[in-house]
Order: sequence, then C-alpha cells, then structure tokens
Amino acid sequence: DVTATAATAHPVHNESNDNNKKPVINFTSNVHRLVSDSNSNITQISSQTLTFSKLIRTYRDLAKARLAALVILTTMCGYAMAPMATDLTCLFATTAGTGLCIASANTFNQLMESSYDAQMSRTRNRVLVRKVISPLHATSFGTITGITGVGILSTMVNPLTAILGLSNILLYTCIYTPMKRVSIVNTWVGSVVGAIPPMMGWAACTNSLDLGAWILGSILYAWQFPHFNALAWNMRNDYAKAGYRMMVVKNPSLNSRVSLRYSLLLFPLSYIIPYIGMTSWWFALDSTIINSGLLWGAFRFWRNSNDKTARDLFFGSLVHLPVILALMMAHKKNWRTMDDQNDDLEINSLEIDSEI
Repeated sequence: DVTATAATAHPVHNESNDNNKKPVINFTSNVHRLVSDSNSNITQISSQTLTFSKLIRTYRDLAKARLAALVILTTMCGYAMAPMATDLTCLFATTAGTGLCIASANTFNQLMESSYDAQMSRTRNRVLVRKVISPLHATSFGTITGITGVGILSTMVNPLTAILGLSNILLYTCIYTPMKRVSIVNTWVGSVVGAIPPMMGWAACTNSLDLGAWILGSILYAWQFPHFNALAWNMRNDYAKAGYRMMVVKNPSLNSRVSLRYSLLLFPLSYIIPYIGMTSWWFALDSTIINSGLLWGAFRFWRNSNDKTARDLFFGSLVHLPVILALMMAHKKNWRTMDDQNDDLEINSLEIDSEI
C-alpha cells in the first residue's frame, strides 16, 4: 500500500497558514524517488503475471487512452481545416507522432504524481499506484514513446510540428504538473497544453502557423475552462486532501466565473472562422446554437455551483467539442493558400498571352 508521508503529501491548511507558508516542491524528486525504489518493487511486481494483453492495457492506462483520443481528434481537425489538406500519409504520421507524444507526457505525469494519485479516489487505481509495473518500466515507456513521437514528426512531417510536440511534452511535465501544487495559475498553463494539438495539425499540413492555426488553438484553449473546472468541482475534496492548489479549492467562486467567461469567449472566436474565410457563414449560425448550449450549462454552474450543475456542464462540454469540430469541417470552404492562387493566376495569364 502507498502511504502518504510528510515528504510526499501536504496536509490541508487553514487559509491563515497558507499566507505564512509557501509550498516548496522539487518536481523531479518524486520521479527520482520512484525510480530509485524500483529495485525494491521489482520483486513484488515480477510475482504478478504480466501477459501481453495485460501489458497492452497497462500501456493504454499510462497513455490515458481516452484523453489521448480526444486530443488526437483536435489534431486531426487542425489538419483537416488547413488549406490543401489532402496528404493522407502526412495525416497518419501526424496522428501517430502526436499520439506518442501524448502517451509520453501522460506517463511522466503519472510518474511524478503517483504518491498523490494514491490519495484521490479518481486516481488511486492507476497502474503505478497499484504497482502493476515498476517505475523504471514506466520511465522507459515514457522515454521511448516521446523520442519516437518527436522523431516521426520530425522526419515524416516537418520540424515545426516536431518542435510543437516536444514543447507540449515539456510544458505538461515540467511546468503544468509541478505548478498544480504551487498556484491556481496551473489551469491557464494546462489550457495552453490542450491548445497546441490543433495547431500541430495545421502546422503539419502547411509548415506554418497562420491565423487559422491560432484561432483553432484559441477555441481549444477557451473550451478547456468550462470542461476542466466543472470536472474539478466534483474532485475538490480530493484535490484539497492531496495538497493541490487548484482554483476550485482556493477560490470556488472564481472557478465558476472563469467557466462562464470562457464559454462566452467561444462565440467571437467561432465568428472569426467564417470571417477569415475558413468556413461559410453557416458555421456562424450553427456554432451559435452549439455554444449557447455550453453557455447555458456554464451559467447554471455559475449561478448555483453544485455537483449536479458541475456534472451537467462537464458532460455537456464532452458533447460540445466533437460537434463544434464536426460542424467546422462540414462548413469548410475549399480554400487554398495565397501562393497557390497566385500561381494559378500567373498560369492563366500565360495561357491568355499565348493564345493572343
């Protein structure tokens, strides 16, 4: 059993104590401790029968497969919305490379937080908490998937996409994860992590970060606040017990206000998309309907924050994202880059001159 100690978990303090004591954290210490303890754990783990199917399930859990699938969906949407998105080989390489980068980041996140995961009801059954595999094994998996993912993006896609993939791994593991125990600002940093994948999809297709890429990233950035803040509400007691400085723990009213604010921000962001020619204006109408549903859930959560309104907003956000992305792709214009359009104009001009 994993037992919380003073070195690995912070008890919940009164607000007066919070003003006098600042949490001190070395985000690498937990990983180093876990790896150093792997020799003592290996005997216990080796006694378990780790079949091939169980190993695959273990890797799936380390990668947080359902979360990874949602992130990959946003990456594919970013690729599909980019101009001249027709290269299926590039799309498959982008999907595979992004998925491996996600698996790496999620694995290192669990390595760093396993002692805290053991204290929370939602995470206490994770594979590292249950010692299904050793920390050294998990470290190897995270390292291999990270190197392979960035390698695929670099060699089969383009260096810009590879840089974005590597940056997301580092941002998630080296900044967001340790910041969860330091400041409520961690939520804003974590939203940047979620905003990068659609930009990776766009960069994979165009080898650039045009305005369209930034708008897609901004939509994902804004969407994460009602999504995560609603989820955090029903986990607030666990977060407090494990010593996480989350917005819902330190300032519950701000938690619901931020959800409402960013739900409102989705409206103008969605209107920019047809304005710059990425979609027809039908998307403005459809997005208004879909965003209104999310806004209503955020308004109810802000007006009366409770377990029910939080659950309604959370599950509503899970429906909202794939629908808004699907509508975006359905209304996409068959537009191309300005260089391609200029080339066509030059060719047409030459043909006219030759006829004359």
